[in-house]
Amino acid sequence: MLDTPQGDVPPPVEEPRGCLFALSQPPLMIFLAVIGVLLLRAAIHDLFLL
Repeated sequence: MLDTPQGDVPPPVEEPRGCLFALSQPPLMIFLAVIGVLLLRAAIHDLFLL
């Protein structure tokens, strides 16, 4: 093992950001909302108007 003095603290490793961070971004939420509205509109059209 490597001997390191107690005073030397290695720099903290930046943690990778996960999926929940990506889903919390406004542009992605707007995109998913638009896709959801289009799917809902198509489903309502198929159920009630055809």
